[in-house]
Amino acid sequence: MILKPDYIAKTAFEVNYDALKNAGVKVLIFDLDSTVMKSKTGVFTKETLDLFNNLAKDFILLIASNNKNAEYISKVRPQVSFPVISHANKPSPKIILSFLKEKGVEPSCAAIIGDRPLTDILAGKLAHMKTVLVDSISWFEEPKLTRFVRRVERLVIR
Repeated sequence: MILKPDYIAKTAFEVNYDALKNAGVKVLIFDLDSTVMKSKTGVFTKETLDLFNNLAKDFILLIASNNKNAEYISKVRPQVSFPVISHANKPSPKIILSFLKEKGVEPSCAAIIGDRPLTDILAGKLAHMKTVLVDSISWFEEPKLTRFVRRVERLVIR
């Protein structure tokens, strides 16, 4: 099934990055909202920034977000030392593939990590990358309806 992720982890903090590295992954592409940043906050936690700093030792990093709010994204970019792309238009893999080509990395050597099967995972599958589905970074604070929709999405991909 095209929406079935290659890997599943509770959050981005619990992904087995060593396994990805051992599988030849050189580039990690993260979704932004709900994956590595609490939705609509515009601020990374110290834990997330520490994760990025640690991962940057072994991987090329990118954040690819569908968020189109220029002011919001302009708050996000200065917090990290790697590219943050807005208007990624996932599930289209076009922008992600362009980034990989620019870096000289084959899609098979990249992984996308995100919280949405219909955007993040599908984009990764269409690009022939490895895919990692995670729950929202703030799942415990989300409204009941949002949690219900996430559960339904996960049932669909099983």
